[in-house]
Amino acid sequence: MKYLSRGILLAAALACTLAAVPAHAQAPKGKLVLYTSQPERDATQTTTAFKQAYPGIEVEVFRSGTTEVMGKLAAEFAAGAPKADVLLIADAASMEALKKDGRLLAYPQAKVAGFASGTYDADRTYFGSKLITTGIAINTAAKSRPASWADLAKPENKGQIAMPSPLYSGAAAIMLGTMTARADLGWSFFEKLKADEAVAVRGNGAVLTAVASGEKPYGVLVDFMAFNAKAKGSPIDFIFPAEGVPAVTEPVAMLKTTQNPAAARAFIDFILSDEGQKLALSMGYIPAKASVGSPSWLPPGTVIKLMPTDIGNVVQNNGANLKRFAELFGN
Repeated sequence: MKYLSRGILLAAALACTLAAVPAHAQAPKGKLVLYTSQPERDATQTTTAFKQAYPGIEVEVFRSGTTEVMGKLAAEFAAGAPKADVLLIADAASMEALKKDGRLLAYPQAKVAGFASGTYDADRTYFGSKLITTGIAINTAAKSRPASWADLAKPENKGQIAMPSPLYSGAAAIMLGTMTARADLGWSFFEKLKADEAVAVRGNGAVLTAVASGEKPYGVLVDFMAFNAKAKGSPIDFIFPAEGVPAVTEPVAMLKTTQNPAAARAFIDFILSDEGQKLALSMGYIPAKASVGSPSWLPPGTVIKLMPTDIGNVVQNNGANLKRFAELFGN
């Protein structure tokens, strides 16, 4: 009985010791290949924070624009040798296309409590990490402040508007697909912008430059770029239009062909965790999980009205939408 009791005590002590081991000591290990379209600064901060949370995982990163990332993936799929385990790219439309092709691995156990339903795929194959909305930027010297998209497209703004082209910008393609599907905007809105001689430039950066310099008093622009520029002294304001704003969510997903599914799930867990969401907040973005807070640039009490986006519909109609846009505004 004495030896039995001693054995029980040893077993109990071992159990307590194991329970006290840090979670990451039993966490997934090995190599994780991440393909991302995040800006370099964001990608570095993301991988650094992830490796701190999971020190047993080595992260290899390929970083480029969404178009280049998708092109690299397509070439690897064609060769039968996809290398990425996990993706973190700008827009859900690209993820939806991969899902449609059967390339994504669902993660039903992902912890999405606190995330709005529209920020992640209902089948849980991809998950939004943040909200990047598109609204109206104005130069502070502009003669008027449009309160809505309809106001922006009024004839008095002729020759004064810049916007990102969906032929180059993923966020602009989401915007185009979202707005043209609405009864209150539709293609009529873009036809009015064309009549106003709005110019479509290669990206949001060019819109910011045009508005901040006063070259164009009004611009269609992503939120954080306008607010960050304003914080640095640029003569620019941002308006959330009355009809609402389209948004991209910079989703994360894992491929079915992942060589390290445990590490891929860990990466998704990190992005969706409070720690990961606070990281997005510290980078100056609106986190997808509202409970972790709002960026300092967002005026207190701001209520953001998101336009619902049918991503499947956007993907299905994207080719036709881009063709029609190019016919209106040119390449």
